[in-house]
Amino acid sequence: MTADTAELPPCTECASEYTYESGPLLVCSMCAHEWAPGETGADDSAEAAVRDAVGNVLSDGDTVILVKSVKISGGGGGTIKVGTRVPGIRLIPDSGDGHDIDAKVPGFGKLKLKSGVVKRG
Repeated sequence: MTADTAELPPCTECASEYTYESGPLLVCSMCAHEWAPGETGADDSAEAAVRDAVGNVLSDGDTVILVKSVKISGGGGGTIKVGTRVPGIRLIPDSGDGHDIDAKVPGFGKLKLKSGVVKRG
């Protein structure tokens, strides 16, 4: 272990000691959480903020646009294409599977989405 990695703080999400620098951010190799070096997790509002794929903070009622195609498993299946607008999202606590948005997608119905596949629009 080099002196640089010994000085990096543990992950603010899972407390793993296996973090590394990626540009201006720190990244956890265990859970893939990214954060700015100044964020310690002490500010609960910053920790609770749900961010989209480009870093914008999301709120209940926002309209988002998919930045990746999403394959739907189970039920009827299918794919929601890039660029699909999803109005009136509702943020939900992360249940451990990464899905933190509850949405009604036009043409598909109610779905849970990951904030990493949408941008505020």
